[in-house]
Amino acid sequence: MIDALFGSKTRVKLLHLFMNHPGEAFYVREITRLIEEQINSVRRELSNMMGVGVITSDSADNKLYYKVNEDYEFYTALRAIFANEPIAVTTSAAPAATDDAAVVGRFESILETVPALRLAVVAGSLVRGSSSPVDLLIVGNVSAAKVAAAVKAIERQEKQELNYTVLPYDEFYYRLSVRDKFLTQILTAKHSIVIDKDNVLRQK
Repeated sequence: MIDALFGSKTRVKLLHLFMNHPGEAFYVREITRLIEEQINSVRRELSNMMGVGVITSDSADNKLYYKVNEDYEFYTALRAIFANEPIAVTTSAAPAATDDAAVVGRFESILETVPALRLAVVAGSLVRGSSSPVDLLIVGNVSAAKVAAAVKAIERQEKQELNYTVLPYDEFYYRLSVRDKFLTQILTAKHSIVIDKDNVLRQK
């Protein structure tokens, strides 16, 4: 899944290495040993990553060393994906989430039946006063069939059809970090966080 999203297995391994070792520099042959990939593939991906600014290089002791560029525009997003570093969500311009216990209670038991679900947000027609474009946002590497069954159960309970969106966890994290317009519309409208297993939106 993540290999397809980022283009190559070698690139993903390099991102894991650099994002988990900010401030540390590595030379090419050291990198090939650490990630167990061929040197030509490593050189090619290092060149690509240099080209977009993800990493920087410097010479020392007749060797070329590479390290992550902590000033890179999407550094925080990549750290969130590859180093499991939580993203602080800025909410100063957003209305407070309703997160009402009664609202959450209507949906929690149904949504908890979906294996691998990490985050569920209700909004739109399910939350009074919400201008969200969707009624239900589901995040996780979930089964489409399980999600469909849960949505049908909620539709029967609420006696209405729902407009819902499902995002894989990595994609959600990335889109959140870059303030994706679609997610912003949901999260700046009134909404209730039903499930948030990683405390992504319930930051203290």
